[in-house]
Amino acid sequence: MPVHPISFTIPPNKVVDQIPKKSRITAAIVPGDTSTYIYTTESEYYKGYQDSYFGITMKKSGWDCMRHYEILANGCIPYFEGGVDAIPKNTMTLFPKDIIVKTNELYERVWRKPVMDEIDERACNAHIDDLLAHTRKHLTTTSIVDYILSASGFDPRAVGRVLFLSGSTDPDYLRCVTLIGFKAVLGSRCHDYPKVAHLYQDYGGDISRLYGRGMTYSKTVAPSHESREDAYDATVVHDIVNHAYDVIIYGSYHRGTPLLDTVSKVYKPEELIFLCGEDCDWFSNCETHDCSLKRDAFSKCNVFIRELA
Repeated sequence: MPVHPISFTIPPNKVVDQIPKKSRITAAIVPGDTSTYIYTTESEYYKGYQDSYFGITMKKSGWDCMRHYEILANGCIPYFEGGVDAIPKNTMTLFPKDIIVKTNELYERVWRKPVMDEIDERACNAHIDDLLAHTRKHLTTTSIVDYILSASGFDPRAVGRVLFLSGSTDPDYLRCVTLIGFKAVLGSRCHDYPKVAHLYQDYGGDISRLYGRGMTYSKTVAPSHESREDAYDATVVHDIVNHAYDVIIYGSYHRGTPLLDTVSKVYKPEELIFLCGEDCDWFSNCETHDCSLKRDAFSKCNVFIRELA
């Protein structure tokens, strides 16, 4: 089975254009200390990192964590408690681990200082420049589209229509950010079924009730990229049967595979892509992440796994 690593990404428009002015060495938020979770809006949350040279981060339930990317995108340096050496080789493969090794050492030298001296400030800014360049090139929702399609054997420039299927439309970081990327690149040629409503800018619900208050991922897709008229949805089975899509992507294998019986009768395994964004393998009771996708009947399909040893 073609198994590939994948990780979270961040929309390009969330990445700052230049290094923001800094007023503190370390951001106020300390993961795990809920008393520091003081921000209620995305702009306030982002500014907390923009004002800081470093933001503390660590393994959450999985090694890959949206906080890493939010820190990077806001011109801040992620400080990994415990370092990055323990991250499995095939997890966070696009992440700039080599730079983080150096910046961790820098942080451990400066974090107690009341203010940053000029030499350390120049070193921080040089690293931030490198990290922002890496983020723009490798860690955005649009850059991951080329990666997924190319790794699956497709020419990204030749792909016409994509069907992006979800078993659940509840927030799921990997599904959400990946779909955001496909909608940005393909527009209405990417048909998300069923519609993941909270991703669209005209979403009328309360985003503060979404996971993580909806920060970073909600209301990011322009309505003009919505391929979602009722009539269009009504033809999805007809379009599958008539092979109207070049690629079919399941945004979260573990959270449902709608229409799979129909899809598997029409599409070759190499035309299907499955994503696994889980922190652990639910089929192994989370004892490991030996993802069951690797043993699935559809073993010839392209599979992208976020927490991959």
